[in-house]
Amino acid sequence: MSTSPRQRRKEARPQELLAAALTLFVEKGFAATRTEEVAALAGVSKGTLYLYYPSKDELFKAVVRENLSSRIAEAAVLAAQHQGSVADLLCHVMGEWWRQVGLGSAGGISKIMMAEARNFPELARFYVDEVVLPTHQLLGSLITRGIQSGEFRPVPVADTVHVLVGPMLHMILYQHSLGACKLHGPTIDPPAVLAVQMDLMLRGLLSPSSKAKDQ
Repeated sequence: MSTSPRQRRKEARPQELLAAALTLFVEKGFAATRTEEVAALAGVSKGTLYLYYPSKDELFKAVVRENLSSRIAEAAVLAAQHQGSVADLLCHVMGEWWRQVGLGSAGGISKIMMAEARNFPELARFYVDEVVLPTHQLLGSLITRGIQSGEFRPVPVADTVHVLVGPMLHMILYQHSLGACKLHGPTIDPPAVLAVQMDLMLRGLLSPSSKAKDQ
């Protein structure tokens, strides 16, 4: 039995609302975005929006889950299934994160949290639980895995994760702040920066035996 256009439209509404919310949150910030604006951009009434997401907080949480939490979960599955070089896996995970998040609007969510977390502590806690901790756990597990296999030399795992995350977060924040103003500041070529970062990181992470194999 075929689905009616009206039914298909109803099934698509959550995604349409999340897309509209992401656009406005990134453009205006969390505090300045009104739910009626989201509804209008999605082409529905405010009442319809509340049928799916009963508050702006819940709408924002859904945006985070859709655009960030799901990506982290996918990367964790990929990591669990990977056989072979942890260095290659780490490079792939970092590159995919930039491709899926950094290149699009989803990266702007990080900028929102950095700017507004202090005024919305409940959302900040949610973001830490949904995004920050899972990201650190994933990257930390890869570093630990490389150390245990002998591919990486022993390093402080938690500190190394911060070193991995820092440049990525910097590029995302720059892109959604000064970069969005089209100023004549330092130019950033994210793929090139990421390549240099991973080259420097791996030269520091690889154990002497792993380096010898590459020569």
